[in-house]
Amino acid sequence: MSAVPGASDAPVEIAFFDVDETLITVKSMFRFLEFHYRERGLPPSAYQEAADTLRRRSAAGVSRLVTNREYYRLYADRPREELFAHGRAWFDAELATGTLLHQPVVSALRRHREQGALTVLVSGSFRPCLEPVAELLGADEILCSEPGYAGGYCTGLVEHPVIGVEKGRLARTLMRRRAVSPSRAAAYADHASDLDLLRSVEHPVAVGDDMVLGAHVARVGGGTLPGVGRAADVSRSVPSRPTPAR
Repeated sequence: MSAVPGASDAPVEIAFFDVDETLITVKSMFRFLEFHYRERGLPPSAYQEAADTLRRRSAAGVSRLVTNREYYRLYADRPREELFAHGRAWFDAELATGTLLHQPVVSALRRHREQGALTVLVSGSFRPCLEPVAELLGADEILCSEPGYAGGYCTGLVEHPVIGVEKGRLARTLMRRRAVSPSRAAAYADHASDLDLLRSVEHPVAVGDDMVLGAHVARVGGGTLPGVGRAADVSRSVPSRPTPAR
């Protein structure tokens, strides 16, 4: 069993990790979408229009749950094989920049693994983006938004987006299935929408300076880790595929 960095030395049997701007320094969904559109040969304006629409909807007060569903409709009728191939290429290109991994949290995950804890990624993103992250870091399970597929093509429909309280629900379900008490569980996240995930465990760690999460960990005696800061600016351009070594 492992201990929670920045908190007490309590033993941990399972550790949950938010991904975007927690384990990695970027928002994978937007970054992947831009890469995916580029790989399909679409003009930059196609991505900009899609991203701006989602951001406008969010700014107008549309819930993350709804905009998450709207995001996955952008992949309707795309081949599953294509999405996963683009996910791998996107991840390789991001990793090649040398700035993708948020080291304080990556180090925490690796310590948990080395000390025998189950490590779980919890994200509103989807498997084409998340499977390469899990493979690189050795995470044991992925709890994420799961768009449907039919006949090898994405339907664009997501029944249960892994947003907000759904993250906490899935974490609690997995703990029950694994017979792990919340007193033996940790969770790491960076955004107020992840509050229920942190509430599901007795060893929460707030990543960065979100006031909602900060207040929670201060109240229950959790830990803190540095946030990604300006390095996570999602306005920077998505990298192209890395040039093969010659």
